[in-house]
Amino acid sequence: MPCEKIMLIRHAERPSADKKFRGVSIEGRKDNESLTVRGWQRAGALVRLFAPSEGHSAGAALARPQALYACKADARDPSLRPQMTLLPMAEWLGAPLNRDFYHGQEDALVECVRAGAGPALIAWKHDGMHLIANEILGADTIAPQHWPYERYDVVWVFERAGAGWTFSQIPQLLLAGDRAEPIR
Repeated sequence: MPCEKIMLIRHAERPSADKKFRGVSIEGRKDNESLTVRGWQRAGALVRLFAPSEGHSAGAALARPQALYACKADARDPSLRPQMTLLPMAEWLGAPLNRDFYHGQEDALVECVRAGAGPALIAWKHDGMHLIANEILGADTIAPQHWPYERYDVVWVFERAGAGWTFSQIPQLLLAGDRAEPIR
């Protein structure tokens, strides 16, 4: 059965340009391609957002992912942040993390996700989010066409509706400072 729900998040917090907030590897070493401490906090909190404990619910809009996808790093774009954002989730669920698609291969990613079992969770880079949304929805008039650089706190949810898809936005509200309003 093809995927019925796709959830899309931006990778968690990145180092700041002013170097006030630095990236750290999972081992705690300084690494500009890694998440910040706050980013690692978000990555851990996302586990409970998408895979709540027994007796708790994330709500009907979100679902426990069966498939995890993160943007692949390469020499041109070495960021590990999308993968690191889903690493705690993959470990908790005992699920593989698909890292087969590079930034720029959003169409192939969506084709793969749609064909797989779902629900699926994708962590991607902010400047490719609208490309994934447009590919899923088949239009560029439904989802916002710009993901704000400073936003890490929203889930875009796509649900199959007959031959098409619906779109909604769910605020994460996981960390202090997360905002409740959707992306416009």
